[in-house]
Amino acid sequence: MENNVNTVKLNEPVIKAKKNKSGKLWSKLKKNKTAMVGLGILIVYAIILLLGPWLAPYDPYEIDLANKLQSPSMDHLMGTDDKGRDILSRILSGAYLTMGVGIFAVVFGGSVGIILGLVAGYYGGIIDSIISRIIDVMLAFPGILLALAIVSALGTSLINVTLAVGFFSVPMFARIVRGSTMEVKKLEYIDAVRTLGANDLIIIVRHILPNILSPIIIQASMRLATAILSAAGLSFLGLGAQPPSPEWGAMLSTGRDFLFNAPHIALFPGLMISMLVLGLNLLGDGLRDALDPRMKG
Repeated sequence: MENNVNTVKLNEPVIKAKKNKSGKLWSKLKKNKTAMVGLGILIVYAIILLLGPWLAPYDPYEIDLANKLQSPSMDHLMGTDDKGRDILSRILSGAYLTMGVGIFAVVFGGSVGIILGLVAGYYGGIIDSIISRIIDVMLAFPGILLALAIVSALGTSLINVTLAVGFFSVPMFARIVRGSTMEVKKLEYIDAVRTLGANDLIIIVRHILPNILSPIIIQASMRLATAILSAAGLSFLGLGAQPPSPEWGAMLSTGRDFLFNAPHIALFPGLMISMLVLGLNLLGDGLRDALDPRMKG
């Protein structure tokens, strides 16, 4: 019983410290007006992501040639496309495709990059040299060209687009995590933990990784915008989602053939992508300012 009580008492300061840190982060974010604007935009998109299919007023796949190319009206708030499908319904129903690809790509690329960065930064030596050279080779290719090559090799599908976009996100995470790990492992408390008998896995997972989360979170928020934009771009080129899928990049590609007589077909998917990327960038800048101790004011 005494050991359990002591354990609880020892854990209380840690829990309070985490709560204080979260509170400080939120207070800093609230002072940043642009970050709050970005957060507000992302909240709206989160609602669309979760409730989009139920909010859609029409079937996003229903073809109605009698009402094709209609301008925005009370019946169709964003108009209809070349096959008479309601654009608002297609945007709401396709939100999970556009945002889902970006989210899973960042999770995949971030996970691989974090592991490579931790291993390279912690062990150094020949392991660091090998991983660093691989990362340098990946960085030698522009991200979108690398993704194009991967999708061309694997075939056109949203799964392959997710893998391609995630693959060219790996080097960014790996470099940031590697540098942060090399800084943290030099601290005295890491030597103290190692002296007490902790193995490498425990040191990396419990003592290094929690202390380098700030740059990882910042990079993830900024990279998500790039991933969504890249995935939409690949779909725009016909390498991602295929018709009649209501993916925003594919919808934008369809709308380019009607820019003069029905510009709304391309306008609204383009605005949705642009506003999402804007919200992510604004929130990412705010998180960077709040989490980076070198940023003053």
